[in-house]
Amino acid sequence: MRPRSLALSAAIAVLPLTAISLGVSTAQAAPVPNAAARVSLPATVTPAVARSQKQGDVPAAQQLSVSVSLKLRNTADLDRFLTAVSTPGSKDYGRYLTPEQFTAAFGPTQADVDQVRAFLASQGLSVSSVSANRQVVNAQGTAEQLAKAFGTHESSYTDPAQGNRSFFANDTAASVPTALAGVVDGVLGLNNHTVRKAQLAKPNGATPKAAPSGFGPAQYDGAYNLGKVGADGTGVNVALWEFDGYKSTNLTTYDSQYGLTGPAVSTVSVDGATYDSKPGEGQGEVELDSEIVRGAAPKATQLVYEAPNSDQGEIDMAAKIVADNRASVISISWGSCEPDTTPASMNAVNNSFKQAAAQGISIFSASGDDGSRDCTRSDSGSSVKAVDFPASSPYNTGVGGTNLKVSGNAYSSESAWSTAGGGVSTQFAKPAWQTGTGVSGTMRTVPDVSSNADPASGFAIYTAGGWQVYGGTSAAAPLWSGYAALYNQKAKAAGAAVLGEANPKLYALANSSSYGSVFHDVTSGKNQDFSTKAGYDQVTGWGTPVADQLTTALLGGGTTTPPTGGCTAGQLIGNGGFETGSAAPWTASSGVVDNASGEAAHAGSWKAWMDGYGSAHTDTLSQTVSIPAGCKASFSFWLHIDTAETGSTAYDKLTVQAGSTTLATYSNANAATGYVQKTFDLSAFAGQTVTLKFTGVEDSSLKTSFVVDDAALSIS
Repeated sequence: MRPRSLALSAAIAVLPLTAISLGVSTAQAAPVPNAAARVSLPATVTPAVARSQKQGDVPAAQQLSVSVSLKLRNTADLDRFLTAVSTPGSKDYGRYLTPEQFTAAFGPTQADVDQVRAFLASQGLSVSSVSANRQVVNAQGTAEQLAKAFGTHESSYTDPAQGNRSFFANDTAASVPTALAGVVDGVLGLNNHTVRKAQLAKPNGATPKAAPSGFGPAQYDGAYNLGKVGADGTGVNVALWEFDGYKSTNLTTYDSQYGLTGPAVSTVSVDGATYDSKPGEGQGEVELDSEIVRGAAPKATQLVYEAPNSDQGEIDMAAKIVADNRASVISISWGSCEPDTTPASMNAVNNSFKQAAAQGISIFSASGDDGSRDCTRSDSGSSVKAVDFPASSPYNTGVGGTNLKVSGNAYSSESAWSTAGGGVSTQFAKPAWQTGTGVSGTMRTVPDVSSNADPASGFAIYTAGGWQVYGGTSAAAPLWSGYAALYNQKAKAAGAAVLGEANPKLYALANSSSYGSVFHDVTSGKNQDFSTKAGYDQVTGWGTPVADQLTTALLGGGTTTPPTGGCTAGQLIGNGGFETGSAAPWTASSGVVDNASGEAAHAGSWKAWMDGYGSAHTDTLSQTVSIPAGCKASFSFWLHIDTAETGSTAYDKLTVQAGSTTLATYSNANAATGYVQKTFDLSAFAGQTVTLKFTGVEDSSLKTSFVVDDAALSIS
């Protein structure tokens, strides 16, 4: 009998450190490349360099730290898994991964991490930490060592667009030896220019008051039917994504005013950040986030993650939240405009967002408070159409803003807030689920949903020792996060999966006959470049929640019919090359998915090897997929057959089926050297869920092996 060893790949990522402020010097040596062949890492220079004044060199001996972000593996398989786990009706719907499972299947391997560590050590740099999800390696050294290691140069600049603020940055793109090109995604911490701003707004000239005014929990819970969901957040953890601190006494004052009780808020420090003893200018943001979540889901447990306000701090916070896996909801009210943020930084953070989606973590992010010109308070300025990151990430639900009017505690009407963030991303492609928007183009649009944000209809918030009226999309994001906590409590009680990545479900409902009952469609108002309209728009998204009806519809999500308007080209088979080292999302007989040397894979190391025992044996391999209505579908795979049988009699057989339909039967008589690609038209199955199955049956003597690899189901 042939050996059936199975090995799972492991993955490791690393957490970055914060950079240290640098002085000016004119004596830094020019960078000297350390390898004959190097590969440039694109998008590792902050856009601010092109508009700033160079003041001199960073001192050669100045210590600073960097974060090396590592590439995810098996990204095509990961994309297919993320589609399946968030698509109602899919066999894998709601079957989320643990951090360990994600790392083993899709994270960088331990060998990748070791290779990066060895390179850093060879350049005289010390590795300070590796993130628990193995996606980031943090290292420290002198400016001269870093310049040599990454083939660049560190200078000190002043930025005239920001009042001549001083910062340091690399002059040219970082590079790494060719041997690391397949492992390293980017290098962060070579500049300290980009900071995240709170999406917070309050009426002009507002001063703290002794008594609250503005909306309290009764008004916004009543307007959006949060109080009718039948939950209070018990047993659900919400992570708040923060770059400043809070005073617990302010939070308890808010609770006392509105008769709210729940678990005490706790702080989780990232990279040693300790703001709570002396909060800074962002204190109002942190306390707003916490108080809105408390008002919407009073019994939810709040975990306030606090990180340094830098590229590295953001990357480390993202990696820590998903690796900790303590929260099923993340609320984000800080961001930066895409054009003024390095793509390398956004990509590194987005990798952790992919992990969040795989683990069933919902993320709600403020879409920004500068309308469709998100760089208004940044370097690119108000002349540039731009959106805010992280709201633009396809794995975040971007939350826009409205002006809410109530009648008592009941919903009356809404219009768009004139500076609610929205528009078109220049960084992220339009996801397959972003359908029915009426917006042409290939890039993601923002926001997805909205809620009250106009400071003129703002929220009563207790902060810095007094009552304020605050608005901003940073009030809208925690409101939706509070709703997600209510939903997750209800889902658990019903034996259903948590909300997870929300957008695929929200867009499916918005494209269904349920739309008018689960969303308030906001059809008046605009921002600078986009107007509201019936259905989706780039100011309010699909609208604001009718929370009780939305919950009922989502809990029935297993039977939700996906929209039928058009077909988005894609590939539906998960783990088609078996390179995750495990079967999922396939169902397979023991030992079928393997990397033994007895049979070569078509590509990579892994394949599905059925039979080959030389005794009576049956192996199966199957995967269930949903083919969207209106699509053409083509099923293909590579097949290799070898045998000890002779002659043309079919003793051992492989049957390929789509549901109850037999597509083909192969046998020992079809044995040949090498692989042959087989292709079948499955367009007749459009609009259906179908199981694709291989069944290998071997008789009692003389072995035949049926080896399948690189399966795909392409739709168009």
